[in-house]
Amino acid sequence: MNTGERLRMLREQFKMTQEEVADKIGVNRVTYLKWETGENQPIRKLKEISELYGVSYDYILGNDAHAEKQPRAGVRIPVLGTIAAGVPLDAIEDIIDWEEIPEDWLRGGSEYFALKIKGGSMEPRIFDGDVVIVKKQPCVESGQVAAVMVGNEAATVKKIKITPEGVMLIGLNASVYEPHFYTTPEIESLPLKVLGLVVEVRGKVS
Repeated sequence: MNTGERLRMLREQFKMTQEEVADKIGVNRVTYLKWETGENQPIRKLKEISELYGVSYDYILGNDAHAEKQPRAGVRIPVLGTIAAGVPLDAIEDIIDWEEIPEDWLRGGSEYFALKIKGGSMEPRIFDGDVVIVKKQPCVESGQVAAVMVGNEAATVKKIKITPEGVMLIGLNASVYEPHFYTTPEIESLPLKVLGLVVEVRGKVS
């Protein structure tokens, strides 16, 4: 099986269109089409393709001795542009993209969504335009980074510091976002709600 055939097989296994794959790895559809037809080789984008499908460079190029081995199973989750107060996550229609996560992450009934970052409050760890993978859960431990919602504001990603008196939301870039402290009564009245734990950051800014 040559590279073009391998690319087509992977794309079809992941139920993606040529345009979707091209967009995810940062090329136009015509460029990608030439790879599937065998006119050109995706040498400069092997890293992106490998990460997208969870397979080796050799597998993509057909050089692997175990080239017929199936790639690891993946599950697509939605990338949400915004999360507004009062709207259940399952009902949000602002889906701007999709990301793949390993299927085994879902064991035990765990659920995940992705959120596109807006602003620079979490630089230099998370940049504007990056995508974070979030495991849905109603609470996190002190020191962890979470997706949270405060009152009627859209969801934001911040480091959480828990104290006996309340919770502090911390942006890693203090020049953009100064730490905000919320007392226990404020947490209940606003309310301040944890949507989930950030488990992975996927850089999208070149």
